[in-house]
Amino acid sequence: MQKTIAIIGGGHNALTAAAYLARAGAAVTVLERLDHVGGAALSATAFPGVDARLSRYAYLVSLMPKQVIDDLSIPLRLARRRYSSYTPVPGTDRGLLVDNADPAATRASFASIGASADVAGFASVYERTGAVARALFPTLTDPLPTQARAKELVGADWAALIERPIGELIEESVADDLVRGVIATDGLIGTYASTDDASLEQNRCFLYHVIGGGTGDWDVPIGGMGVVSTSLEGTARAAGARIITSAEVTGLTPDGEVTWRQGDEEHRLAADLVLCAAAPSVLSRLLGETSERVEGAQVKVNMLLTRLPRLRQDIAPEAAFGGTFHINESLTQLDAAFAAAGAGRIPDPLPAEIYCHSLADPSILGPELRTKGWQTLTLFGLHLPDRLVDRYGNDELRTLLRAAVLSTLESVLAEPIEPLLAVDGNGEPCLEVKTTRDIEQALAMPGGNIFHGPLSWPWADADDPLDTPARRWGVDSGHDRILLAGAGARRGGGVSGVGGHNAAMATIEVLGL
Repeated sequence: MQKTIAIIGGGHNALTAAAYLARAGAAVTVLERLDHVGGAALSATAFPGVDARLSRYAYLVSLMPKQVIDDLSIPLRLARRRYSSYTPVPGTDRGLLVDNADPAATRASFASIGASADVAGFASVYERTGAVARALFPTLTDPLPTQARAKELVGADWAALIERPIGELIEESVADDLVRGVIATDGLIGTYASTDDASLEQNRCFLYHVIGGGTGDWDVPIGGMGVVSTSLEGTARAAGARIITSAEVTGLTPDGEVTWRQGDEEHRLAADLVLCAAAPSVLSRLLGETSERVEGAQVKVNMLLTRLPRLRQDIAPEAAFGGTFHINESLTQLDAAFAAAGAGRIPDPLPAEIYCHSLADPSILGPELRTKGWQTLTLFGLHLPDRLVDRYGNDELRTLLRAAVLSTLESVLAEPIEPLLAVDGNGEPCLEVKTTRDIEQALAMPGGNIFHGPLSWPWADADDPLDTPARRWGVDSGHDRILLAGAGARRGGGVSGVGGHNAAMATIEVLGL
């Protein structure tokens, strides 16, 4: 008899699992509460009347294994950015440009900010993390390695990267405050922690940011992030998966009975297994269980400009915005921002980083906009925990963050940014601000946490039992007939498909597909 599988959520991990399992012969039903699938991995016309499709929430690809891309025939093309990053020195007309194609220019840029002594140390950090990436990344689509095996793979850098706060490695490697900040941000994106936090949450965030693809490179998906989800949806449907949108899951029992509402009608499905691609705290709520509060710590801002702004430094905007553009992210500034948020204040200046996707992928703009030279900017602001919404109120916080974003950006520009904003079909500036609460409401990510919850190490702890397929694959929910299949799985986080792949592999084992 054909096995029945229900998948809660319709993000890219859910679609990955659906494609694998439908191909394996299961009767798969995907339940998505929104009127479209894709979750955070989608392209959208964010500004009415403007022919620009933005990667509205998720925006870069690093963690998606080639195995998943090949297995599911995802036509994913990635643009590798020439420039790694540009970081202005606050209050000056100088900045650090890391040029992947020109080591001599990079050394000269280090010298221009007085950090020549840090060239070797900076390179050494990424040589060391590169070795770790090559060792660990291939394990993400295998059953969980044991901690002992992971330690063997990581080798001599185990203590520096895994056991001690990442801030120690950073401070031992480089001396310049700005250079330290450039490295540190990889451990702080979407994570409310300091570099010396005893919880090591920043270390886990750092690890996932530097192991992607076995290289640590973060690439721009050609055609926008929606290509990922659209392709996965097509593969899943072609294999026979049933995908139901506007389906709000209202109940779930440990024995696999799922209840959902679509319009005015209520439906039930008794499944052999349920895969939850929603956040673990959402699963807890559906089961009537309690869970700890989850919170994200960022603001996401999308902009469309009529041209790139001029910089204080004599540098081409195409180079400065060609990689990750760091704003007010020296280590001292990051520490100050963390402390300010802890005291209930919006950091001033706000640490942030910018990505210009249209430089790497002009196809996301319509032909007329490309001819005019318009550009997209995506800004990601750090150290803004969801608890600030409770203090200010969401609407007030959104207004304050808009001002904070413009202020921090203009602090490193040679001209105001607002006159450069394009105008949408309603006469409004093309700028949208998404708080943690906005993200929670749009995507059901608790507290706006982009990882669905605290990240975990990509291996089994020394005392973890590995006696079931769910535990071996890192998708155990605590219930035999329910598996985790999203970013909240053991090796979830980012646009990777890893959570969906691993849940599918465990399901195939459990059901004998």
